Amino acid sequence: MTSRPWRRRAAPAFGTTVDRQLPGTAHGASGRSFLPAFLSPRGSLPEGTPWVGAGLAVLGLTAYGFLILSARAVGPRRYASLSALWAAVYLAGPGFFLPLEQEVGRAVAARRAQGQGGGPVIRRAGLAGAGLALGLVVAVLAFSGPLRTELFDGDALLVVALALGLAGYFLQHLVRGALSGTGRFTSYGLVLGADGALRLVACAALAGLGVHAAGPYGLAVGLAPLAAAGIGWLAPREAAAPGPEARWGELSRALGWLLAGSLFAQVLVNAGPLAVKLLASDSERATAGRFLAGLVLARVPLFLFASVQAALLPELAGLAAAGRSRAFASGLRRILVLVVVVGAAAVVAAPTVGPTALRLLFGGEFGLGRAHLTYLAAGSAFYMLAVTLAQAQIALAGYERVAIAWLAGIVAFVVVTAAVQGLLLRVELGFLVGSAVAALVMATMLVGRLRAGMEIVAVP
Repeated sequence: MTSRPWRRRAAPAFGTTVDRQLPGTAHGASGRSFLPAFLSPRGSLPEGTPWVGAGLAVLGLTAYGFLILSARAVGPRRYASLSALWAAVYLAGPGFFLPLEQEVGRAVAARRAQGQGGGPVIRRAGLAGAGLALGLVVAVLAFSGPLRTELFDGDALLVVALALGLAGYFLQHLVRGALSGTGRFTSYGLVLGADGALRLVACAALAGLGVHAAGPYGLAVGLAPLAAAGIGWLAPREAAAPGPEARWGELSRALGWLLAGSLFAQVLVNAGPLAVKLLASDSERATAGRFLAGLVLARVPLFLFASVQAALLPELAGLAAAGRSRAFASGLRRILVLVVVVGAAAVVAAPTVGPTALRLLFGGEFGLGRAHLTYLAAGSAFYMLAVTLAQAQIALAGYERVAIAWLAGIVAFVVVTAAVQGLLLRVELGFLVGSAVAALVMATMLVGRLRAGMEIVAVP
């Protein structure tokens, strides 16, 4: 098929128009780039985005601080239960509510560009999100018995923490969407930083008091997003200004696909700790705790690359909406090269310096073999590649393709985990193969679309 130039028919609906300002994004109203100069032809940062970068840095560093400090305080056996809570909160929280944030930000920004207040949109999205959050909390309470027994080793506080975390991330993502839609990047960064800082401060206080049970540390995980959302709500209320009544259609019809893709991605990346916890025998509970410690170390490249990935979607979407197909392909290529280099370096470092780093950070009880760390690092590298390709697909409004690719990865994870023997090996290989399959499916569909020179069609 002969390639034809891309034509702009409509801007993609995932918060990706050139006028759109997302936290850490590539374009402000002036169209300036957030990506590093070697990845983007454009120049300086939009006003306020350094605050978002600082918030992301604080959030990431404090997350590592919490996981390390709590591991030393509770020991490998109790840490297995805490790791299950951590995985469940960060599977369901961003998985269900990140698309809500993105769509609120897009809709508020669109109204702002027309001189209209975003209050009706926020209230409409809040109703939808509250219904979803309430359903999730009710499900947690309904299944509190099995959750307490199978995941949390009888600790009821961890069940409470899970319910609090789900409610907290609903509110926080709603607030973050409102702030990003009005360009309130300083407040957005404050919310991010507060989430991590409050959790770490609580953890340090508990450790200083000599608390060794997992439950109180779990409450810190659940309460921190609620407190951070409250801090964000104290920011200036420009986003909630009155405006024309909002219709449900004002929130993108692509929200279902966005929700599916987001949830599937979180399932794949967080399934490991949950699977190890569920599959572990009583004598293997400490092994489950050591697994999370190794996984946290293996995901350091994902943390370091987070700011670039956050900027990638709007950068590519701006190029796509402008019909700049060559610049789109060139920018994506440069990002992929960087991802491959970072991932390869992580795989090389895992068996060489990984075991020593693990013992230094988490303590001597958290040792993990070189092969285990290598598998985890390789899985994280493929996952990082899949996320990058997903950003490119979303920039082209390929929401359903992203969801399908992540689902393929989950299926591969389940198949490998069921077929392989050995508690850690089956989950590690499942994550590695699942991430590789997701990346392969994503790449295959993306290459086919780029070669066909398909038009960019937005979901209204």
